[in-house]
Amino acid sequence: MAGVLDSVNQRTQLVGQNRLELLLFRLKGRQVYGINVFKVKEVLQCPRLTAIPQRNPVVRGVAHIRGETIPIIDLGMAIGHPAIPDSEISTSFVIITEYNRKTQGFLVNGVERIVNLNWESILPPPKGTGKDVYLTAVTKIDEKIIEIIDVEKILSDVSPLREDVSESVMRDDFREKASAMKIMVVDDSSVARRQVERCMKAVGLEVVTSNDGKQALELLQSMVADGSNITDHLSLMISDVEMPEMDGYTLVTRCKADPLLADLYIMLHTSLSGVFNKAMVEKVGANDFMAKFNPDELAERVMQVIDNNGQS
Repeated sequence: MAGVLDSVNQRTQLVGQNRLELLLFRLKGRQVYGINVFKVKEVLQCPRLTAIPQRNPVVRGVAHIRGETIPIIDLGMAIGHPAIPDSEISTSFVIITEYNRKTQGFLVNGVERIVNLNWESILPPPKGTGKDVYLTAVTKIDEKIIEIIDVEKILSDVSPLREDVSESVMRDDFREKASAMKIMVVDDSSVARRQVERCMKAVGLEVVTSNDGKQALELLQSMVADGSNITDHLSLMISDVEMPEMDGYTLVTRCKADPLLADLYIMLHTSLSGVFNKAMVEKVGANDFMAKFNPDELAERVMQVIDNNGQS
């Protein structure tokens, strides 16, 4: 227990400071990629893989690791690179991750090191890269460009999530009052933004979107520039945690420190999961936390929040 608490304390020291730890790895070639350490459960030499019938071609098989059967995705192949040859799989590495309540492994050619960075040094992809590129951000380390892959887009392609809200969850009474309400959705992943926006529109809410915390904060500040309270403009904000330039934790901290923004109900909605979330949410003062992505759960929670706040 002491070890777990120490680990929580070490992780939460980064929270609200706009910092992250990035695990650097390689696919084929010289390009270096990164993934947030918070999403990494384990890194290991690729174990024996078992083929599964009718699999997506980028899923090279499943591995039995610590009592779990985990799909192993060829990450290079998923973003359009050649597949790792069968003869090289045993000398490759697997990054075991937890995204959107599911555990999967990413097959990569090599793993390098962990670096501690400021989110301000993590920038959106260059303009002109196109909407279908598997890239959510870039940064520079030792004069080398590091590419951060949009894992949610990859997983959406490999194993699509159900995005529609069930009819049984819909409420006519809520849709009537929701037509006059607006919420903000903040996420750097175009796939995640689309999923949440579609969910919120299904229950009748108007949605404003932002691509990262910095953009969201600027938009919020512009709304209250006349001295009004943010609750005059928005019913709540749903924000991702991992975002370039300003992460979700820092966004919450900045909002709660501003008297005109402090009353905004903020839900962190993230693919980050595990034992650290409760401590993180409490530290920055977020009102709620949900793991991505279940459309019915999200719709029900948002409707409940608005009902409890007595908004009409």
